[in-house]
Amino acid sequence: MTTTPEAATALAGGLDDSFHVFDTTLRDGAQREGINLTVADKLTIARHLDDFGVGFIEGGWPGANPRDTEFFARARAEIDFKNAKLVAFGATRRAGGSADQDPQVRALLESGAPVITLVAKSHDRHVELALRTTLDENLEMVRDTVSHLVAKGRRVFVDCEHFFDGYRANAEYAKAVVRTAHEAGADVVILCDTNGGMLPAQVSATVATVLADTGARLGIHAQDDTGCAVANTLAAVDAGATHVQCTANGYGERVGNANLFPVVAALEIKYGRKVLPEGALAEMTRISHAIAEVVNLTPSTHQPYVGVSAFAHKAGLHASAIKVDPDLYQHIDPERVGNTMRMLVSDMAGRASIELKGKELGVELGGDRALISRVVERVKERELQGYTYEAADASFELLLRAEAEGRARKYFRIESWRAIVEDRPDGTHANEATVKLWAKGERIVATAEGNGPVNALDRALRVALERFYPQLAKFELVDYKVRILEGTHGTESTTRVLVATTDGVREWSTVGVAPNVIAASWQALEDAFTYGLLHAGVEPAE
Repeated sequence: MTTTPEAATALAGGLDDSFHVFDTTLRDGAQREGINLTVADKLTIARHLDDFGVGFIEGGWPGANPRDTEFFARARAEIDFKNAKLVAFGATRRAGGSADQDPQVRALLESGAPVITLVAKSHDRHVELALRTTLDENLEMVRDTVSHLVAKGRRVFVDCEHFFDGYRANAEYAKAVVRTAHEAGADVVILCDTNGGMLPAQVSATVATVLADTGARLGIHAQDDTGCAVANTLAAVDAGATHVQCTANGYGERVGNANLFPVVAALEIKYGRKVLPEGALAEMTRISHAIAEVVNLTPSTHQPYVGVSAFAHKAGLHASAIKVDPDLYQHIDPERVGNTMRMLVSDMAGRASIELKGKELGVELGGDRALISRVVERVKERELQGYTYEAADASFELLLRAEAEGRARKYFRIESWRAIVEDRPDGTHANEATVKLWAKGERIVATAEGNGPVNALDRALRVALERFYPQLAKFELVDYKVRILEGTHGTESTTRVLVATTDGVREWSTVGVAPNVIAASWQALEDAFTYGLLHAGVEPAE
């Protein structure tokens, strides 16, 4: 069909209508186990997606539940979309009825969304078993609903549910659904791998055939049950699809949907196709992590392009090559997607890893091979004891500075510490810690209570030191992880503790290893305070 002047208007950032990036996070993504979005959450995510520059944001199913109905009302009033068009999702009219009398179709119009996506059955068994109607009536449901909404001035996309499975079972009928939607006025017909069972070659062949046989503009919606959703999406694009449906971070039912971020990065970087406004790709990592925060899920560290490990290098061989040219072990410059290269320090590290990591941390080693070799050996020795510096940059920096400067940074000197856990007859517990230390030539003894022995130690250390170092008042422990190391048993096990601390501006991680969890925690706390004071510009006192 010929698109209307309204439909042909520029999309995100002045992009034309020749290719669509269509986000379904607010509906499909919300179906992931563990995600439960409020209306406020949905509005926040919609703003992030609009900032990123996707062309379409599917907001949900108005009329199906009060939350989605409220979302569309509030989105119209509260969000001035700069890039995206808001999309309402719904179904074709009921069997035996008419679109102009169907309450669900009426709710789609009342949402005020300029674009409507209709889900339609394209698998013959689903028509007969789920809809309990005839194949011909299903085609009429598609034709009637699409034409009615187009007549009302809405742009219509049609999702052909279970299309690939339906195509394998009855190809002619599946294509008839596509053809009917297209002829009724749908701008795009989306082929959905609803069960997520397809592989790229199957998707590519099917899309190419359907495109040739129907003449419809096609899109792709891929679930990730085979781990191929991104690959299937790109295979569909290779075969002629010009509309991709994705979710932020791949959120979705079961194992998820095609991940918006690697799909968009591939289109922009690998295909050279402009699908985002100028400069938006560099915001990708930030947007990914911001949406993860809204849905209250920890960002995947190993997600392509945007994960914190996406450009992290551990092997010494890699580091040696990266020192010559980062492109030797990176497929793109991480800054293109708003990420950064990181060097990981471990027992696999060589001299190049240490030198690059030192530069990253602002500790210039000046090519001193003897110094670098000492650090390498020190790291390997410590990792053999159970320390890990991959996730504890702050502890590594303190180690590095101690070797480079010939002495450890000391803001206080510990004489002793102890932590007491008391079980009381009424079932309550008391946790008390005492620290004895020296700071600025003065001996201090401090005691504090806490909601656990580690918290009590943290408080006691603050009581002892805040008079000398008021900067400590800003420090807050924000994460605490304990791991019993392999190769040890029961109560004789060696324990590793990772602590994350923030001063409200930056966050840093430290590590401690000891035969018991309290001693390991103390080491990590001591490093956390030392590192924080160092970067607050405080001069060592010891």
